[in-house]
Amino acid sequence: MAPELKKTIKELAGFVLNKEGQKTGELSITFVSEEQIKELNQQYRNKDEVTDVLSFPIDQELLGEIVIAFQVAQRQAEEYNHSLERELGYLIVHGILHILGYGHKNSQDKKSMRSKEEKYLQKFGLGRE
Repeated sequence: MAPELKKTIKELAGFVLNKEGQKTGELSITFVSEEQIKELNQQYRNKDEVTDVLSFPIDQELLGEIVIAFQVAQRQAEEYNHSLERELGYLIVHGILHILGYGHKNSQDKKSMRSKEEKYLQKFGLGRE
């Protein structure tokens, strides 16, 4: 991964955590293969399928871990006709919000979460083009 992309990811994660009032704690972001994320999805969510992102909240000190299937992110960026940076940004924000307790089990929660995702991406400069 290019150093500029790593820097953007780190800055975006810090930006979102700060906006959410999370001033302390560690966050791990890991990129894995499709096979690895499928195994994790099966193990932790009992879903035998590839997904783009998983998030695992831990506690206040070690906030959690975000796991992203890099190849899936690349395909989705092409499919949605936007940059890889935008797609990874979306997945990072999505994962952070889950770690902080947001969800999308019903339509109202989903709408609220999507609104926050877009707001943060827009303010960070990764809004829809």
